[in-house]
Amino acid sequence: MSTAAYRQQPEQPSGRAQLSLGIAAARNLATTTKTAPQMQGTSSRWLLRTLPWVEVKGGTYRVNRRLVYEVGDGRVTFVQEGSAVRVVPAELGELPLLRGFEDDAALRALADRCRQQQYGPGQLIAERGETVDHVYLIAHGKVEKVGPGRYGEETRRGVLSDGGFFGGRAVAEEPGEWDFTARAMTACTILALPRAAYEEVASRNDGLRAHVRRRQTEQARPQNKKGEAEISLASGHTGEPVLPGTFVDYELQPREYELSVAQTVLRVHTRVADLYNEPMDQVEQQLRLTIEALRERQESELVNNPEFGLLHNADHSQRISTHSGPPTPDDMDELLSMRRGTKAFFAHPRAVSAFGRECNKRGLSFDTADLGGHPVPAWRGVPILPCGKIPVSEEGTSAILAMRLGEEDEGVVGLRQTGIPDEYEPGLNVRFMGINDQALISYLVSTYYSAAVLVPDALGVLENVEVFHTPS
Repeated sequence: MSTAAYRQQPEQPSGRAQLSLGIAAARNLATTTKTAPQMQGTSSRWLLRTLPWVEVKGGTYRVNRRLVYEVGDGRVTFVQEGSAVRVVPAELGELPLLRGFEDDAALRALADRCRQQQYGPGQLIAERGETVDHVYLIAHGKVEKVGPGRYGEETRRGVLSDGGFFGGRAVAEEPGEWDFTARAMTACTILALPRAAYEEVASRNDGLRAHVRRRQTEQARPQNKKGEAEISLASGHTGEPVLPGTFVDYELQPREYELSVAQTVLRVHTRVADLYNEPMDQVEQQLRLTIEALRERQESELVNNPEFGLLHNADHSQRISTHSGPPTPDDMDELLSMRRGTKAFFAHPRAVSAFGRECNKRGLSFDTADLGGHPVPAWRGVPILPCGKIPVSEEGTSAILAMRLGEEDEGVVGLRQTGIPDEYEPGLNVRFMGINDQALISYLVSTYYSAAVLVPDALGVLENVEVFHTPS
């Protein structure tokens, strides 16, 4: 061995010359065992796996329903300026008797007459049996409605939170009396509209009073407990009475869902595609990771999109608030009782953990359900599936969704169209776009999707779910 070659050999700790081939040099002749590219952003995507997917030809899905009389039980929006809170005038149209009223000047006059009031925890807001003389709009906080039970005990009839309201009958011809007592559960900021203020505005606006009378007449029409136009039937009769005639009325303008799209252009250099394909195909791996990212975006849109996302499309009558903050067994039972045939709960993993802590405090434990061979936690036999796409606010609150699924059960369905050109996966295609002057191959990767709630009670939301752990 030459002196130069000898000097290239690394010296041993003892200063002796190396007697065998070194590891660094040996690696040049070895075959490396490697993994496919890994992706940290991949989640379980239980929502995509659980939703029943409906084939949508033509890209549009129309949901026909029976005619429903609007009752105006939505949410009210406020504007805050420092500590002062004002209601957006047009939002007063959410009150049952003001639904559809479009006189901006009259609504502004009513909004200007709302008085801001503060209530502490446990403080009385309205008392059962007294005359309904105010409309109360909850800007912030929680209010419980309580009334007498069967045996005279006090029972809770519901909880209202931010954006809720009660006392809409204060603008009726005959407002009647409160049939419940309202108390603040937390510190509350409430805007109160006195009946006298309404009378003052209505005395100068005949259209407002006429609209309220018309809405009262509409609400007096026969309807079932879901607000749908009643179907007249007769039962239990004898002899030959005249049977009632009837028909089933439909919505004149049913909602239509158009498929949304998530797209990206994948670029791969021809040199990479030609030369570096062993042992893994570079284009295939690039496509796999791109599709994973698209599926993650698809699930996020199904939850959060303002047009068709499930959080935004849950009916206000199907939204309830937690009674104390963290999700308790009582809250989950109430959410479960609001619909028939609930098939699954979806919650952020931190909300699942928070519910587990509340169960532990009561000495309760989750059930276990088998879903496609996977054991998952369950409550009352209904699987609780993690969904990290449900947001957690900076204040540490989230939401829990409860769903009935499938067209057959008038539930929640996913929408897609299969059989599209160059389809790579159901509802997803990869289309070759050519090679440019820089020798870059381009592929357009697209997935088409949406979601629909067939009837309002198919989807429920437990809101204001506190997920941060509070030391006891």
